[in-house]
Amino acid sequence: MNRAPATRPPVDAALWRVAFVLVLGTFMATLDGTIVSVGVDALADRFDAPVTDVQWATTAYLLAVVAAVPASGWLADRFGGRRTWLVAVAGFLLASVLCALAWSLPSLVVFRVLQGLAGGLLPPTGQALLARVAGRERIGRLISVVGVVPLLSPVLGPPVGGALLSAADWPWLFYVNVPIGLAAIVLARRWVPVVPPAEGRVAFDVRGALLLSPGLAVLVFGLTGVGDARPVPLVAAAVLVGLGMLVGFVVHGLRTSRTPLIDPRLFARPPFGVAALALVVLGASVFGTMFLLPLYLQTGGGLTAWQAGLLLAPQGVGAAAGSVLVNRLIDTTAPRTLVLSGIGLVALGTAPLTQLGPALPDAAVAVALLVRGLGAAMIGAPVMNTVYRAVAPARLPRAAGALNLLNTVGGGIGTAVLAVVLRQRSAVRGPDVAAAFADTFWWVLALVLVAAAGATRLPRRPPVARPAHEKDSADA
Repeated sequence: MNRAPATRPPVDAALWRVAFVLVLGTFMATLDGTIVSVGVDALADRFDAPVTDVQWATTAYLLAVVAAVPASGWLADRFGGRRTWLVAVAGFLLASVLCALAWSLPSLVVFRVLQGLAGGLLPPTGQALLARVAGRERIGRLISVVGVVPLLSPVLGPPVGGALLSAADWPWLFYVNVPIGLAAIVLARRWVPVVPPAEGRVAFDVRGALLLSPGLAVLVFGLTGVGDARPVPLVAAAVLVGLGMLVGFVVHGLRTSRTPLIDPRLFARPPFGVAALALVVLGASVFGTMFLLPLYLQTGGGLTAWQAGLLLAPQGVGAAAGSVLVNRLIDTTAPRTLVLSGIGLVALGTAPLTQLGPALPDAAVAVALLVRGLGAAMIGAPVMNTVYRAVAPARLPRAAGALNLLNTVGGGIGTAVLAVVLRQRSAVRGPDVAAAFADTFWWVLALVLVAAAGATRLPRRPPVARPAHEKDSADA
């Protein structure tokens, strides 16, 4: 039975302004991860390089994002949330300008790494800062709105990229970040309050950083190379080395007497464990689908990037509608109820995609994506709200870093695994492109069902904020 919380403090205009400014950084970073993929052909022509080499501009960005996220918590603790966020935005803008001025493919890849390192800091730092400013009683309603941005960015990226390339040259794929970033910096200095660094200097976990960030990057590199032109021994070595480094990080995190970069014990304590599973699978499902569908629509359906983007737009509409619904229910409805309902809608929207082919009309695909978007918006916000309410304010930066890392890794690894599945099914299906994609979507549906199994362990009652002086479960 659902119980309304005793108080529901209003979200005033000042707090919405803070949320708007901080979400600009997340929007800029997540949009850039997909917008550049549309310009691969244009970049290949500019640098006179094969498309497979130009893909490194996208892969390098992803690897850099994965490597940067774990350090976001320590940076916010050490230098303060607003300062870290502002420096990350400035770094992202500088790297974007350098990308636009790149004179060769190697220089572009290097600048994309710098861009990814800055961009990887923006979502977790912004979320932690917003949670600190909002407080436990209001963070759920804010997250339900700003959390929709990562769901919209993969949908908006292809049409925005296509529109830019139809009106301007390839450097504008990067120059487009400049006005957004400058506006974010100016508004943040005016509206976002200063959050002081954590009391007492926490030493940077050097050993953990050398194991976790490179380990994740090497693992994702190896997984993205399965089935493509990279040598099999190199791919296998990357996967094994990456897994070995992650195991080493877990052992180090459990044994160290200092504060680890990300505490492995977090994932063994409720509600973090089931939240982790839900976010990993959500990232794999959302980003995996946004990898598969545009590829199918442009290769199997013969659509341009712009046309494919328009067909994908209903998922963004569904996500926006879902955020409005969650905003009204998040403080009065049990997290398990919201998340399981969302997972059910995502599964319902995924089922038609297992039947891709000429017999499946575009209208059915659009409706399926609308339902998927609605469901996806009902998963992420309740999960993050559950964790942020249970975590003491001092631990918010590291908790936000861990949550965003899970979502990022889930998206990267999920996309890599689905790419491998697609290659295998394409080899089996031969010229029947639609059947190969339809087979791959059965794997997406399986991921959704795994998330449902984990979500059954989420709290059965509406969230109740605890007094600020209480310790979180990680302190026990």
